[in-house]
Amino acid sequence: MPEQNSAAHVIRLRAIVTGLVLAVGICFLTPFNNIYLQATPLGGGHFPLAPFFIFILLTLLTATAAWAFRTKNLFFTGSELLIVWIEMVIGSGIAYTGLARTLLLNLTTPIHYATLSNQWQDSLLAVLPPAIVPTDNRAIEMLYTGLPGGREMNWFEVAKSIPWQAWLSPMLIWGTFILLAYGFMLFLINVFSRQWIHNERINFPLLRVPQMLANALDERKIGSFFTNRFLLMGLLLPVSLHLLNGFNFYYPSVPQLPTLILAGPYFPDYGLFSGFQKLKIYIYPAFIGFAFLASRQISFSFWFFFILGGLLFGILGMLGYSIPASELGITFGPTLAKPEETQMIGAYGVFFAFLVWLARAHLLEVTKASFFLASPRAARTEWFDVRLSFWGCIVCFGGLLYWAVSLGMNFSSALLFFSAAFMITLVAARIICQGGLAYFTLTAAPMDGLMSMGGTKLFAGINGLLPAMAQKVLFVDLRESLMPSLLHARNLSHKKGPGLLIFTGLFFTILASLVASILAMMTLYYRYGTRELQVEWASRTTLTVFENIHRLMTAPVEPGGWITFFALAGAVIMLILVICYHRFYWWPIHPLGYLTAYSSAMRILWVSFFIGWACNALCMRYGGVSLFKKIQFFFIGLIIGDFLMGGGWAIVGLFTDSGYQVLPD
Repeated sequence: MPEQNSAAHVIRLRAIVTGLVLAVGICFLTPFNNIYLQATPLGGGHFPLAPFFIFILLTLLTATAAWAFRTKNLFFTGSELLIVWIEMVIGSGIAYTGLARTLLLNLTTPIHYATLSNQWQDSLLAVLPPAIVPTDNRAIEMLYTGLPGGREMNWFEVAKSIPWQAWLSPMLIWGTFILLAYGFMLFLINVFSRQWIHNERINFPLLRVPQMLANALDERKIGSFFTNRFLLMGLLLPVSLHLLNGFNFYYPSVPQLPTLILAGPYFPDYGLFSGFQKLKIYIYPAFIGFAFLASRQISFSFWFFFILGGLLFGILGMLGYSIPASELGITFGPTLAKPEETQMIGAYGVFFAFLVWLARAHLLEVTKASFFLASPRAARTEWFDVRLSFWGCIVCFGGLLYWAVSLGMNFSSALLFFSAAFMITLVAARIICQGGLAYFTLTAAPMDGLMSMGGTKLFAGINGLLPAMAQKVLFVDLRESLMPSLLHARNLSHKKGPGLLIFTGLFFTILASLVASILAMMTLYYRYGTRELQVEWASRTTLTVFENIHRLMTAPVEPGGWITFFALAGAVIMLILVICYHRFYWWPIHPLGYLTAYSSAMRILWVSFFIGWACNALCMRYGGVSLFKKIQFFFIGLIIGDFLMGGGWAIVGLFTDSGYQVLPD
């Protein structure tokens, strides 16, 4: 038995290679599926569809093969399949919103949309380093209109016809930036992993179902797992729902069950509840399942602070405060629309300080060991020696500063920007992983926080253009960001080895996924042209970024006094929350909930978290742990059923002109 347990914790090269190949395959297929077919996204969020669908199939195939051949040795152990799964998760994030969705548009918008009327020639293009964008106007134009005759070419012919020479310099420069940023994230997670996983023992709700499936495979209990009556009951609900609605999508005469309810019209224009005028109720069974598996304190805090955030608008209105949106000045936040929402700027800063304070002893120990002032711990709790991670962080961060300064930024602006960007990304990783948020968006961007404190002078000229482009590439839309997936990967590989092999596999998965994603997106764009494809969101948000940069250069508007007030208010509220959370064991509210109050993700998920929290609370109150162990399979069934139906309809969508979407985009 000890030998079996030991073998189950050894990751073989076959698993690493399989995960890499599948991740690359997802990267090649994702742009065509998501953009051209408009089908259910293969990626999307931090529990993406395609990786989990394939993970379930591999688990069933492995268990079936072991039963059919009567062998005790599994081709893949459960631990190995978890590594395969997380490699696919990493690849699927890079393939779309995590990077590739707007990268090419980001590099071409300032040239393609420059006109005499918008005067970008005198502002943006005057400071834009020529090496970081394609300078061949024809190459840029064909990206938007497609290659002549591209629709009649096959994919290989399109790839050969792309004007690669025009893209060589910008891809090398931006590729260097992306790899340095990804490298910093890898090393940073290796530094923090012992503190978060071993010392604080945070839970990872999004990993519960894959881990239970992996354990069932290792214990040869896959059959009993999938025949659990509670799981089958949970499975039946999303299967029935999406069968009916899927057939309605293709055959409108079939009735449907609505999964979106527009509740806004039921609230008044003025008064206490006026902040809910745009309220929507989304029904996603899988997210109800995730909410049930998360900590009750966190689930409660998510929907509780969302309601409080809506009430704040009404309370301010009743008090006679109508704060105009113009107080915001120039902003880059993906959902930042009202001055009240800038509370998150202060809240993020205080929560980051709280995380560092909790890890102070660990970080001091790592620093001393890295300078050979103390011996590192003998226990293996990281992928490799934490001293290498410490110096890896220094080298990568220094490389990013050199990258920015060599392109014209001043050192202080570059230092402030990258520090703010990684601070926000680290906090977001904690929110996603500990809170079980499969779908998460920021409220304010890194530049918003810096401008609220230091004004717009920090980002004059190239000091504003380069950070705005960089944050659009990696640090604004965190729905599929890399760092939370790396933290999940670190937890899944905890006490498994060899650590260096796993780390190497993740690195090459990132590298291969990066190349495959850009190649797939570029081939798709050059075949059809962005004007024919459904890329309105990517085009609009990218264009808005450069319009804001132009305003920063020509007519900068300083944030109003209300922005400073709300940022300080957010800092004070978060300080109170973290003190109470840390000092009082009975405190019912988790600080993570406040950080998501104005996120667009919570506008979609708040009902799911309310239902999941209520079911969890009732279960524990009236049935205790014994009932929880039984009823959790019902909610696991909701998750598996939603993703199986999403995968099934995605396959159907590959052979039709459009596809039925199961999960949010």
